[in-house]
Order: sequence, then structure tokens, then C-alpha cells
Amino acid sequence: MAWDSFHESTRFRKGAFKRLVEVGRVVFLNYGDDTGKLAVIVDIIDHNRALVDGPSTGVPRHSHPYRRLTLTDIVIEKFPRGARSPTVKKFFDNQKILEKWNKTSWAKKLENRKKRASLSDFDRFKLLKLKKQRRFILQKEVSALKAKS
Repeated sequence: MAWDSFHESTRFRKGAFKRLVEVGRVVFLNYGDDTGKLAVIVDIIDHNRALVDGPSTGVPRHSHPYRRLTLTDIVIEKFPRGARSPTVKKFFDNQKILEKWNKTSWAKKLENRKKRASLSDFDRFKLLKLKKQRRFILQKEVSALKAKS
């Protein structure tokens, strides 16, 4: 009897973890040949590895350790456990997972890093000059507003 009351009281309590390892969870691979690509957890093998697949992103179906992937906030709804690659592709494309991913701040930050890494020395110099101009304009406006007050 005591166990039932304890179980009922903890069932609706929110946990500390927001992203759980579950079938249908979209993951970001952070190690290996497919670093930087998205995949979907198709099945959970054990407490160390999951079967992932990403036919839309070029990730082959393989076993991947949890420590070498990062869970995202995106979960594919009603995703069947152990789904084959064509099914994964269908769910991935129908729910527009890549579009959802590209809207996240995480994806935008990675894209900005990639852009900055590809800048030439002259591009970095132009960026420095533009930032100085912006800072000058902002400071002028702020000082004008302070003078009004």
C-alpha cells in the first residue's frame, strides 16, 4: 500500500532531465565519420549504445555509443521502434525535421561558426570595420538620448 501512494505521488513530478533517450529522438552525432550530422534513434541496444539511422542526412544505419552523440529537443511523433531506412526517411521528411533543426539556435550557432571559419583575412578586417561603425552609431544615439533626459 505504501508503495502505491509513493508511486502515485512521483508519477507526475517533473524530472531534472528534459531530453531522454527514446526511439524517435533526433540526435546530433559529435564523433566519427558522420560528425555534425543528424540521425534518429531507431532502437535502444543497451545502456551504452543505440541503433541510429539518418537516410535523409547521409548517416548509414549503425550502432552508436551515447557518449558520442548529443540528444536534441526534437522527437519524431509516433515513430515505430526498429523502423527500416525507408520508414525513417518518410517520417523524417514528413515531419520536416531538417527545417525544425535549422530554426534552432544550436543550428544557427553552428552555421555562424562555419561562416566565420571560412572568412579570409580581408573579410575579417571588413567585419571589424563594420562593427566599429555600428558601435559608433549606437554610442552616438545613446548619448543623444541621455542628453535629452
